Amino acid sequence: MSTQRGTIRQYWVAIRILAVFTLLLGVVYPLAITGVGQIAFGARANGSVLTVDGETVGSSLIGQSFADADGAALPEWFQSRPSAAGYDGQGSTGSNQGPESTDLLEAIAQRRESIASLEGVDPASVPADALTASASGLDPAISPVYARLQVARVAAERGLDESEVAALVESKIQGGDLGYLSEPTVNVLELNVALADLDSND
Repeated sequence: MSTQRGTIRQYWVAIRILAVFTLLLGVVYPLAITGVGQIAFGARANGSVLTVDGETVGSSLIGQSFADADGAALPEWFQSRPSAAGYDGQGSTGSNQGPESTDLLEAIAQRRESIASLEGVDPASVPADALTASASGLDPAISPVYARLQVARVAAERGLDESEVAALVESKIQGGDLGYLSEPTVNVLELNVALADLDSND
């Protein structure tokens, strides 16, 4: 009889422990972490969504295409890096092609010629990030070099002063998150949102 009571007591202890840890780890902890995230990192916790006139235009964390239905670059916008994922946030992927891949080398050569023609520059001046996709295929940023390369074309297409567009690019350069271990970048979506605002005010 005492053995049975001991067993029942153990079951009740186990149930109480389960209830306590379920409450702590299943309710209290998630709510606390969510609260800290909302207070300290509200924008990032909510997806870093950008809106224009109350309409969502995208997330500053995910690269997107500024091209027409046929994939041709829309010349009035700054262009993003190429994407092996097709800019699909649910399909993050790289090309998985190595530096000796014939397909990759051909794609880079085609992009180099296409971008050089679009920007009216020497193919040798086209930077690497304009030619290759990131590992995720969703990199939202480009190098300041690539952003500056696009200034003349964007300004001409929009009828804006080139110096004004150049100043906008400089204002959007972000320092590397890891200091000397990372390079300065320009978030393309944020830049294009600011560009649209600049254009509407002129």
